[in-house]
Amino acid sequence: MDVRAVLRHTRTTPQKARLVADMIRGKNVNEAMNVLSFTRKKAAGIFQKLLKSAIANAEENHKVVDVDDLYIKEVYVDAGAVLKRQLTRARGMANLILKRTSHITLILNEKD
Repeated sequence: MDVRAVLRHTRTTPQKARLVADMIRGKNVNEAMNVLSFTRKKAAGIFQKLLKSAIANAEENHKVVDVDDLYIKEVYVDAGAVLKRQLTRARGMANLILKRTSHITLILNEKD
């Protein structure tokens, strides 16, 4: 039984979010929560909230009895919409600023 939690349009770049995703992939939920609480990256806080949401989904919707048996089966980060902004420069020119967003998907499963 897979338990999903999806966060869309997160204001962090996919490249930076994938660094945190690689740290928790395949770990037990308690171990992953511990890793995220001591990671000094902005995306770690986002992943921590998403992991808490997935655990709550497992308890409420899927009636998982023991949360300690859950592990992170899959976690992937996809690119979302890109907000395009302009920064004015000298001589009437402009530089393009790309503010990237991410779609984060977290899938939990029970150990047999």
